[in-house]
Amino acid sequence: MTHMLDDFGQRANRSIEAMKAAAEQARLDHAAAELVRHMLLTTRRFASRGRENAIEAVVADWLGAWHLERDEWPEIAAEMEALTGAFYDYCIDPSDVSDQAVREAWQKLKSVHDTPERTLEDQMAWRSVCAHGWWGEINPAPEGYRDHDANRPTAPFWSKGCLPECLG
Repeated sequence: MTHMLDDFGQRANRSIEAMKAAAEQARLDHAAAELVRHMLLTTRRFASRGRENAIEAVVADWLGAWHLERDEWPEIAAEMEALTGAFYDYCIDPSDVSDQAVREAWQKLKSVHDTPERTLEDQMAWRSVCAHGWWGEINPAPEGYRDHDANRPTAPFWSKGCLPECLG
């Protein structure tokens, strides 16, 4: 028979692992939703400039919010512009067809951008001035990503334990 302390400890460990997985997925999903929301709002703000000028303005705004220079990601610039163009088309005609084009452009950008070390969602969470504070409590930005945020978390919240003397 498992003793109470072992039983509680095992249940707690299973619950903590489930919580970590849920928190990490929530961070990814929310960062993606926020990036898409920001793209749509920003594209609407610049839509009156016409397609090409709006694309240029949105990409510049996006890179500015992420503290990047355009030439830092030349390999994905075309896909950033294509996604922005798809958002522009969606703003002009929010149809199923334009929604599908946004989805396809999103996947193309992810395919050239995402690596085992970073995703678009990570970039939103780690770079954006509009990042939600709790995202860093789940997956803190690596050094150099949030230079504009001196008080950024450096470890996931679940790594914060009790005082050493409490462990016996």
